[in-house]
Amino acid sequence: MIGTVIEQKRILATTVPGPKSAALAARKNASVSAGVGTGLPAYITAGEGGILVDVDGNQLIDFGSGIAVTSVGNRNSHVIEAVRDQIADFTHTCFMVTPYEEYVAVAEKLNDLTPGGFEKRTALFNSGAEAVENAIKIARHYTGRQAVVAFDHAYHGRTNLTMGLTAKNMPYKHRFGPFAGEIYRVPMAYPYRWPTGAKNCGEEAFEEFVSLVHAQVGEDNCAAVIIEPIQGEGGFIVPAPGFLKQVQDYCTEHGILFIADEVQTGFARTGDWFASDHERIVPDLITTAKGIAGGMPLAAVTGRAEIMDSIHGGGLGGTYGGNPVACAAALAAIDWMAQTDACARARQIEQIFIPRLTNLADEYGVIGDIRGRGAMLAIELVSDLEAKTPASDLTAALNRFCHSQGLVTLTCGTFGNVFRFLPPLSAPDELLHEGLDILEAAFAEHAR
Repeated sequence: MIGTVIEQKRILATTVPGPKSAALAARKNASVSAGVGTGLPAYITAGEGGILVDVDGNQLIDFGSGIAVTSVGNRNSHVIEAVRDQIADFTHTCFMVTPYEEYVAVAEKLNDLTPGGFEKRTALFNSGAEAVENAIKIARHYTGRQAVVAFDHAYHGRTNLTMGLTAKNMPYKHRFGPFAGEIYRVPMAYPYRWPTGAKNCGEEAFEEFVSLVHAQVGEDNCAAVIIEPIQGEGGFIVPAPGFLKQVQDYCTEHGILFIADEVQTGFARTGDWFASDHERIVPDLITTAKGIAGGMPLAAVTGRAEIMDSIHGGGLGGTYGGNPVACAAALAAIDWMAQTDACARARQIEQIFIPRLTNLADEYGVIGDIRGRGAMLAIELVSDLEAKTPASDLTAALNRFCHSQGLVTLTCGTFGNVFRFLPPLSAPDELLHEGLDILEAAFAEHAR
């Protein structure tokens, strides 16, 4: 398969998953911890654009991008060439031992691309959770305060500290505690489920935020407020208009650092370079990962120079953080996004999805909300439109149907009732429409 062009077409050579995948699943069960689950156990051998090829010869339509990682598509030629060249030179020295230009170049790119015209600095890490954890370290060190405020429905990672920030118990937190202390949770401005309605959501959520921080934390004790500009695992929740700006202004007033977790929303996914751009917010610190490097493991914290430079020498780092091969991939992926205007492509994908999702909502009385931006979209499924009762069983059934028909789909949400769509930005229109045809067939089969 290497070197050949993968036709952007769905092919079902066997059932999904097929017999070879089933054999590999048996090996997985005998060798890999049961705690490592798989959503669709079709074992992949190749991928390109919006197609994944499994060991049985099935060609699956990818509506997940490895959870928003392969935004530029698998086997992106820019990324392949950059990675090959870098591997041919050297694979690792540890930037903290003997540094290299690639790390510096990625930091320069992030300092330029992230919101805010002020002077910035960047530190590189391996994963989104690691970036979030370091952002909290930086905020506490800079402010001399300890408390951190996070939101309902938040997801920030699986380390001990980031599990404390994450809201959902199963599967992320169950029986893994105790978690790091001085973490406080406040309501999210969740328009669809706000008790007094979407129109009141922004103002009332902000009032509750202010009240709870004052009463339970104390403004002078609060180091940082961390929020996803569009929540990811919690259900692709888009905050009420203006809410994020109010929170940022409040933080500025009280000397609290405002951290935007853009691990899932960053790098053209939402139709802007970062979701913060759409909201016209300028974080003090911003965390990135996932789509940054075309599938290679890389993450970053970028922020105001005076904050990032306040850390003592050796206080930030890690053996693999900013690995040269991952950095080369990131530079190539970012270059591809700029050359192809990936932000515009994400907005085009939204224009393809929204009318068809709206038609499904009109035909079937089970879609309570359609939300998201760009190529980060979701539908929330309910069994009763008025009561907004989460339809988690229906969501699971639709997901299984899509998988069986060769469409890689993902679910999420605190109540397990949200379908999320994260197609590669390189996927052609025809493939996106075919994937939506399968989704429509799933509704016809299960939602009547």
